[in-house]
Amino acid sequence: MRKPILTVAGLALLAALAYLASFFVYPDVGALAKKNPGKTAFMEWREAQWAEKGEKKKITQRWVPLSRVSPLLVKAVLIGEDDKFYHHEGFDYEALEQAFEKNLKEGRFAAGASTISQQLTKNLFLSPEKSLTRKAKEAILTWRMERTLSKRRILELYVNVAEWGDGIFGVEAASRHYFQKPASQLTSMEAARLAAVLPNPIRFNPVGSQRYVTFRANLIHSIMVRRGIAVAGFQEVMEGKDEPAEPAEPLGPGEPHNATGPGEPAGASVGSEGNRGDAPAAPDAVAAPPSATGQLPAGPPTTP
Repeated sequence: MRKPILTVAGLALLAALAYLASFFVYPDVGALAKKNPGKTAFMEWREAQWAEKGEKKKITQRWVPLSRVSPLLVKAVLIGEDDKFYHHEGFDYEALEQAFEKNLKEGRFAAGASTISQQLTKNLFLSPEKSLTRKAKEAILTWRMERTLSKRRILELYVNVAEWGDGIFGVEAASRHYFQKPASQLTSMEAARLAAVLPNPIRFNPVGSQRYVTFRANLIHSIMVRRGIAVAGFQEVMEGKDEPAEPAEPLGPGEPHNATGPGEPAGASVGSEGNRGDAPAAPDAVAAPPSATGQLPAGPPTTP
């Protein structure tokens, strides 16, 4: 009796392995190098969810090349979702280890450590279910994607298929919905607020006053300022009203003309010292850096 049971178990295991092995070949990840995807698996899952609830909603999406997306948005998304994007091959092993320890401690899937590549894989091909089988398929497809597509193409696909609200997919649709402008014209704070809601775009609103969104957006923006990606106070200056100026004093004979302030050396600029944390942070910005894993804190700190 024991032998037939072992035989059935062995066959089931072989079938499961064969099923997972098929993901090394299908779907055709390489086709995404030149062809934009149609409706993603996650979009279809959303539509099925709406149909089950009897809700008449539809997908809103506008595809744009990465060249027509503000670089500020791209930087904000990288800081918020995957700060090590250009330094890994699809998996952040340090973040995975920390998530595994937390999940083991709580006895459930309490935390994730998905990179942008993993998130894109899930959105394109898989369901949002939390299971070991789905994670195995996600790992195989992410491995293939990182070896087939360029980092730039992965980012372009991600910002165009990511969910940014109920039925709102892609940064162009999100930018026009929330800020009434194309994605190419997003300011640094608008970019930070859009990036802030990516962990849960159904629950959080980029233009709302939720404490989580405000905290996370300020944190992302402060990192952008310190890295010289955004200039502290620039948006406030550009949106302020012009004030009548006093006539300029004429320059004396031979006096050099430059645009620097008193005591400031000529040629100084925000972020000119380097790319990581050398630029001064905004005085009123949250100054906490990302964790060692490159992941931002999940939410605002709690007060005792």
